[in-house]
Amino acid sequence: MTGVSKLGLIAGNGRFPFLLLDAARAEGCEVVVAAIKEETDAEIDQRAAADAGISVHWLSLGELSRLIETFQRAGVTRAVMAGQVKHKQIFSSIRPDWRLAKLLLNLRTRNTDMLLGAVAKVLGDEGIELISSTAFLEPLLAKEGVLSSRGPDEEERRNIEYGLSVATGLAGFDIGQTVVIAAQACVAVEAMEGTDEVIERAGKLMQTLDAEASTLERRLTVIKLPKPKQDMRFDVPVIGLRTLETMIRAGASCLAVEAERTLLFDQAELIRRAAEAQIAIVAVPRRY
Repeated sequence: MTGVSKLGLIAGNGRFPFLLLDAARAEGCEVVVAAIKEETDAEIDQRAAADAGISVHWLSLGELSRLIETFQRAGVTRAVMAGQVKHKQIFSSIRPDWRLAKLLLNLRTRNTDMLLGAVAKVLGDEGIELISSTAFLEPLLAKEGVLSSRGPDEEERRNIEYGLSVATGLAGFDIGQTVVIAAQACVAVEAMEGTDEVIERAGKLMQTLDAEASTLERRLTVIKLPKPKQDMRFDVPVIGLRTLETMIRAGASCLAVEAERTLLFDQAELIRRAAEAQIAIVAVPRRY
């Protein structure tokens, strides 16, 4: 139990906001949803229409002042971020309000930690505490060990060992969370595009190499890690069915995540589908 009676939910894309919404309502929380026009699924309105304990307020990604005003009017003092907001949106045509513009101008860098950490501070200064995005979903955190019906084979274990060192370095710079490895060679690293997109890119690259009679092992291993000092309030690694289906299309045979700091959505179906596709899934011990 979190001890929260009224919760503000800043909803990005994907299923994460809906899972958190269901979990919060199951604990009796009234939920005030700040739905992002550029990201949130319109299904959130249907949830609100069917449940008097949910209210939805739509706003643009650039409207930080409106977000604060919405929560303050509703009496929200604790909030959670759930769902991806694509980093590339920062460089899109979205127009920031004066408060967000000021925040962006004062950032040394525009990586995820710096940006969301600054937003969290602004919220805190206005009396709205941002809490861990796993606060209601701890049962969905990956448990250490082999999670699938088969474990990684020797080739995949070597890929994981190498990929962990690459992914740790990548995560430490707050550039991305995912790397894709084949035959102990780095095929692709995540930057601004997102996990599924980098896996797709790796699959297409391997198809090109295959056409050129590459000597690289065709099978891909995907490693996704949190940052060394991961702030659990935002940007927590998430794996769901969409990522698994992307792996299947790309020709990936193994997935490695970090235990206790990675959310696995639809776990039963995820493991069943992995078994059908003969994909190994393993949660490695926490590295920090």
